[in-house]
Amino acid sequence: MTDTVPEIRHVTSGRIRFKTAIWHGADEDAGESVPLLVFNGIGANLELLAPLADHLPGRTIIAFDAPGVGGSEDSSLPYRPWMLARHVRNILDDLDIEMVDAMGISWGGAMAQQFAFQYPKRARRLVLVATSAGVLMVPGRLGSIAKMVNPRRYVDPSFMLKNFTKLYGDDMRIADDHTSRLTAPTLRSYLYQLTAGAGWTSVPFLPFLKQPTLVMSGDRDSIVPAVNGRLLARLIPNSQMEIIEGGHLFLLSNPEAAIPKVQEFLEQAV
Repeated sequence: MTDTVPEIRHVTSGRIRFKTAIWHGADEDAGESVPLLVFNGIGANLELLAPLADHLPGRTIIAFDAPGVGGSEDSSLPYRPWMLARHVRNILDDLDIEMVDAMGISWGGAMAQQFAFQYPKRARRLVLVATSAGVLMVPGRLGSIAKMVNPRRYVDPSFMLKNFTKLYGDDMRIADDHTSRLTAPTLRSYLYQLTAGAGWTSVPFLPFLKQPTLVMSGDRDSIVPAVNGRLLARLIPNSQMEIIEGGHLFLLSNPEAAIPKVQEFLEQAV
């Protein structure tokens, strides 16, 4: 599959210059639909989302690199989820986008929850992929988590390929493609992302989320087990739960099962 080429914009919020990508939808009515804003996983540069854009060609997709990741500048100080949510609001203001459907993947799922709660009028729907409620979560396998927090997976392709299945529980067929898209984050940014969620949990505000929400978990996810998705779905009032065959990256390893669920949900009448 050939990657759709995104429009690249650089947006300054506070003292940070964020690299932002916009994959413009190919359908004639894509400009009239609500864009999909994606909060990516820890240390993950936006180029990793190109396959997702290819699988959703009719929808405009917006993504950004977190501070110090990919093409975004480092944050000089540690930050909290509410701070990143404010930066994202500023990015949308700069792009002149009033409302989005928010998708959060893994670490980005926590940030998407914070954004939806903090700015309810800016998020129409919420899609939570392979994520949890934060510190109040059921942890995955110790071996997988130990490799996940190790930044070596971003700077050593052989390490990533050797440990891909143990890390993500996913099909090795996507390993080469996934690894080839990686850009190593700065060590400081990786530590800031790890500490951003320290002590944070969405449990107190989940019952107050107003957005229709799709929660998706992989049945072989060794980093964020599916029980965490079930907890989210139980606490979010207007939510639905989907268990997809695959590991932590099921959105990429099993798009045939996952993408139609996302499309159907986003196209439902509000």
